[in-house]
Amino acid sequence: MTRRRALVWLAAAVAVSAALYLAIRQTRDLTDFEVYRTAGARVLEATPLYRPEDGHFVFKYLPAFAYAMVPFAIVGPEVARAAWFALSVACLVFFVAGSMRALPDRRRAMTPVLAWTIVVMARCDIRELSLGQTNALLGALLVAALLAVTRGSGRSAGALVGLATFVKPYTVLLAPWLAATVGLAALVASGLVVLFGLALPAASYGWVGNLDLLGAWFRTVTETTAPNLMLPENISFLSAWAKWIGPGPVATAAAAATTVGALAVVGMALLRRGPVRHPAYAEFALVLLLIPVLTPQGWDYMLLLATPAVICLVDRWGALPASWKVATTAALAAVALPMREIFGLAVTREVMGTGVLTLAALVLVAGLMRLRLHGAA
Repeated sequence: MTRRRALVWLAAAVAVSAALYLAIRQTRDLTDFEVYRTAGARVLEATPLYRPEDGHFVFKYLPAFAYAMVPFAIVGPEVARAAWFALSVACLVFFVAGSMRALPDRRRAMTPVLAWTIVVMARCDIRELSLGQTNALLGALLVAALLAVTRGSGRSAGALVGLATFVKPYTVLLAPWLAATVGLAALVASGLVVLFGLALPAASYGWVGNLDLLGAWFRTVTETTAPNLMLPENISFLSAWAKWIGPGPVATAAAAATTVGALAVVGMALLRRGPVRHPAYAEFALVLLLIPVLTPQGWDYMLLLATPAVICLVDRWGALPASWKVATTAALAAVALPMREIFGLAVTREVMGTGVLTLAALVLVAGLMRLRLHGAA
């Protein structure tokens, strides 16, 4: 019976994924994935990866990531899109399932926790898949690192975080967590993977060419930050302050102060881990939740990285006082609400321009810290 039920769920998942893929091909059509595929093709020819003429679709990842995209550049575009979508769905399923599996000391049954998590994260997950983005892959690598931590395999965890750095560099924020949880050996393993990845393009471009690539990557990332700050979909601290008080030095200073405060919260969570029997999960969830608001180009769909935080909050719901439940419910609703489909594009842009999702992320951070300070996570 159990095996039959699993097959039914698998068949349903495949059917839903296929329908979603067909719908996506009629709308967003995995537009961001084409950027990665183009980078893979350029690696094959050892030509420059970062080109201003690419405009909004300029490649912004570290050079080593382009090597991972080479298989998708070799096959035809239709096969490549279908394969990337299937890989993204698999990564997303693994991310959610791994986050559920790693959760320690469960307070509630798995089914309602999973159901509420899917409801809250569906909007971000679908947008991620429709754009062909890389956050599902990032989540899969990082939750694999978390599972390695639970097994006591520090070097594996460090290597996986190192690999994740080439998907999104700001995963370096997990370095203090690695050190506190599994020791310095994990940091060494992570550092070795990063060094290897940084040196890898020299095989095609030479040492000087590789240095030129790294310089071009840095210039691309920094020069494209300012033009994207006022976009409604940007939920970073820097973008939120620019929207609230206008872009400029004051907004930058306010964002820097907020960033320091957020990092101090992570430090506090690490310092207050003593009374908690299994502290690693909530700390991991906290860092992933902060990533979209700490990076200057943090987009709304990146909140899918909040999945472990949502799982933790839903599971520990009974440990939150009534007032905290109200605030947390409002924040979860803001993340979940498909505003564009309900209110239309104009209203959505107006609401998103208020920085509501940045505030929602901060409320969820506060909820996690409330659980930590009271020994519940």
